[in-house]
Amino acid sequence: MPVLVLRPEPGATATLAKARAMGLDAKTIPLFEVRPLPWEPVPRGNVDAVLLGSANALRHGGEGLSLYRGLPTYAVGAKTAKAARAAGLDVVETGKGGLQPMLRLLQPGHRRLLRLAGRERVTLEVPDSVTLTTREVYASEPLPFPRELVEMLAAPALILLHSGEAAAHFAALCDEAGIRRERLRLAAIGPRVAARAGGGWAMLKSASQPSDTALLALAAQMCEEAASGSQLPEQG
Repeated sequence: MPVLVLRPEPGATATLAKARAMGLDAKTIPLFEVRPLPWEPVPRGNVDAVLLGSANALRHGGEGLSLYRGLPTYAVGAKTAKAARAAGLDVVETGKGGLQPMLRLLQPGHRRLLRLAGRERVTLEVPDSVTLTTREVYASEPLPFPRELVEMLAAPALILLHSGEAAAHFAALCDEAGIRRERLRLAAIGPRVAARAGGGWAMLKSASQPSDTALLALAAQMCEEAASGSQLPEQG
């Protein structure tokens, strides 16, 4: 069964390489393009630490990022942490399960946070003692439905969903193109993403952890299931 990667570059190529290394019949057809947004930097003196939920903030943040070199930084994952260090930020914590858990790891002096984020992002519950200022520095702009993808979706396929925006956009494009949902299996990076896809699919499951590795592990299981005709327990 073909596994379709819809996320934008450079993530699409990274996911493709890992998927093929696992023996999956993977292809990339990005439905989004990440572009920078104009933004107004917060004065450095008003920031104790930086909060990063994606390496895209560093790829597209532009010259304004230089203002925060050396500041303590909380990065959502290893790739984001690596990009943050390359940008001159001082990574003090690297997460594994989303941004919300990172707020429990804040050091005592880090009460004024600057979140460099995308236009579409997860809402965070911030402790009363912490102030969070957000700057949108990039956006994932939806692309038209490629004819190649429409043709591929005429047969059963497994689609990887890395974001809620991708899930909603993909579902809407399928409906507009008259593509039958019951032919398609969806693997989402988390329950919130899965919820944005709606219902009516042949199967819709969520990864056990919000990571590319967990999502690909789920995809491999779902492909095995499709080949054998068995069913895996629902994961959300």
